[in-house]
Amino acid sequence: MDVLVDDFDAFVRGRSAALLRSAYLLTGDQHLAEDLVQSALARTHRAWSRLHATGNAEAYTRKVMYHLQVSWWRRGRVAEAFPGDVPEPRTGDRDPHDRSDLRLTLRAALLKLSNKQRAVLVLRYFEDRTEAEAAELLGVTVGTVKSQTAKALARLRTVAPDLADLYFRKGSVR
Repeated sequence: MDVLVDDFDAFVRGRSAALLRSAYLLTGDQHLAEDLVQSALARTHRAWSRLHATGNAEAYTRKVMYHLQVSWWRRGRVAEAFPGDVPEPRTGDRDPHDRSDLRLTLRAALLKLSNKQRAVLVLRYFEDRTEAEAAELLGVTVGTVKSQTAKALARLRTVAPDLADLYFRKGSVR
């Protein structure tokens, strides 16, 4: 049993930062992101004995996060709040001032989107999910994912013209 506990502990330590980044992009708020990750990890822990053997723990945890976030939206209890700092890994290949400006501009723009639009962009461009995968994770149709993506990108172009030289493409934001 201690092996399972140690393995879960290693999983949490190794993947929490990545899960927190995704949760922050989904929620737009540091504290809500932490709550989302904690809730998802609690559910993952309950299922750990079967997940550990399959190697699907991270996929399961992310799916739980997306489902929890959708259920929170449907309840309408997520209040808009001032977000904290964006948790990002440090990289030495870019000017920190450029990254900060970009991060602040992108954060402000994402907060102007609806929750569904933000979730679709996170899944499609940050998580590199297909339209079908995003639809399944959010519990909506592929058509909804397509329309919400189009609306979100159009809204970003309107609310954040500073991002015009950037473009979203599968797997990256440039």
